[in-house]
Amino acid sequence: MVEAIIAPSLLAADAGNLRCECGRVLDAGADWLHIDIMDGHFVPNLSFFDVANIRHAIPKGKAVLDIHMMVSDPAKWIDLMAKNGADSYTFHYEAIPEGQHAKIIKQVKDAGMNVACALKPDTPAEVVDAFAEDLDMILVMTVEPGFGGQKFMRDMMPKVNALRRKYPGKHIQVDGGLSASTIGEAAEAGANVIVAGTGIFKADDASEAVKTLRDAVEHAQTKSKF
Repeated sequence: MVEAIIAPSLLAADAGNLRCECGRVLDAGADWLHIDIMDGHFVPNLSFFDVANIRHAIPKGKAVLDIHMMVSDPAKWIDLMAKNGADSYTFHYEAIPEGQHAKIIKQVKDAGMNVACALKPDTPAEVVDAFAEDLDMILVMTVEPGFGGQKFMRDMMPKVNALRRKYPGKHIQVDGGLSASTIGEAAEAGANVIVAGTGIFKADDASEAVKTLRDAVEHAQTKSKF
C-alpha cells in the first residue's frame, strides 16, 4: 500500500518569508514541498521559485522538493532543476510531442530525479498507459492548471480511481482545490499524494490541517478495495 503524502503548494506561501514558511509546514508534519514553475505560455500565469535556495534551506532527506513544470518545453529545464536539488520532476503530458514521452522520462531519470506525468482535466487517464510503468507518480489536476484558489473538480475522481485500480503501487497525486472539505472524495478515489495550498498555509493550525488530510487518506486506504 502506498503511503499518504502531504505536499503543501508554495504558491500559497508568503513569498517574502519563504524559508520560514517551508520550515513551518514541515514542522507541522508535511512530507513534501510542491513547487510550481509556470512559463506564461503553457499556462497563462507566471511563477518561478529559487529551487536552489529552497534546497539550501531544506537539506535532502528533510523533505522532497516536488517540482511541477507547467511549461511548454519541460525538457530544457531538467538539468537545471536537478542541479538545484529537485527530487521529483513532473512534466505535463500535453507539453510533450506525441511519441516523445518515454524520451523525457529517461532524461529525468538520468538526471537523478524521480519522474511524474501530469494530466490536465480534459486529458483521459489512458494516455499514460504506454509509459506508466516507468513513472514514479501520476498527477491528476483537479483544477485547470495555472492559478491557485480554484474550485475542486469532483468530476476528476473517476480518473483518479481508474489510475489507482490500474496502478495500485504507484503514487497518484491530486492538485487543485484540496482542503478538509474535499479531501475525503480524493482519498476514497485512490489519491495518496495530496497537494494543498491555502488549506495548509492559511489554516489557523497547520498541524491540524496536515493531520486532517493525512487521516483522510489513511482512513480511505483501510476500507478501500484497491
